Amino acid sequence: MSATSCNVRVLRQKALAPDIRRLTVALPQEGPMPHAGQFYMLRAWAASESPLLSRPISVHDVDEQERTLTFLYQIKGEGTQKLAHLAWGQTLTLTGPCGNGFDAAAAAKAGKVAVVGGGIGTAPLLLLCKELSAAGCRPDLMVGFRDKVYGLEAFEPYCAKIDIATDTGAVGHHGLVTDLLDPAAYGLVLTCGPGVMMRGVAKLCQAAGTPCLASLENKMACGLGACLGCTCHTKVGPKTVCKDGPVFPAEEVFEL
Repeated sequence: MSATSCNVRVLRQKALAPDIRRLTVALPQEGPMPHAGQFYMLRAWAASESPLLSRPISVHDVDEQERTLTFLYQIKGEGTQKLAHLAWGQTLTLTGPCGNGFDAAAAAKAGKVAVVGGGIGTAPLLLLCKELSAAGCRPDLMVGFRDKVYGLEAFEPYCAKIDIATDTGAVGHHGLVTDLLDPAAYGLVLTCGPGVMMRGVAKLCQAAGTPCLASLENKMACGLGACLGCTCHTKVGPKTVCKDGPVFPAEEVFEL
């Protein structure tokens, strides 16, 4: 699938937490329709300005009827700080959609599906749950946060149930999100979040004999697989997260 570059108009931006933003822009009129697990390279500054590289941000939601594209991201550095200052009517450059995401239609055939996310790793999971639901499978969603819970109301129409864990016990289960997961109850587990969390999910799935797909996050330069900057080591050799992934079979990318 080829990625295209275009300028789009900002429609709205909302703070969901002190360092979390939900950015909605006009859906590009050209190029393929994005799917769950894919991402775009975002740039809201001139080529001569710092930072040098665009920022890879996962697709959070797509509304074909309203023609909108939404991103959920965490403010971490100079690039995301500049994205956070975007206001209605301003423009930014998108390149994408990039990567190979989740195949929701195939996943829905697995029967009962669990979707497990942690923190900003929940960003690509809304569109995933939406696509699973459209394919006839309303997944069980399990999400973990440190303390502040955000954005889950958008998941409610597409999930059979939503279970929450927080490190502080402020909301839901006091502990790890992996405490909520019994992989033996599912035909497939899909996960995105911190590496340590996904490794924990993968180990539980391996022990139960349940297939698991994980969406990785690596630092990226081009987002198209040309620079090899996001190469990860797998059991079948080196692969680029941006082009070969970001979604991989968990046992392929984690030492279990």
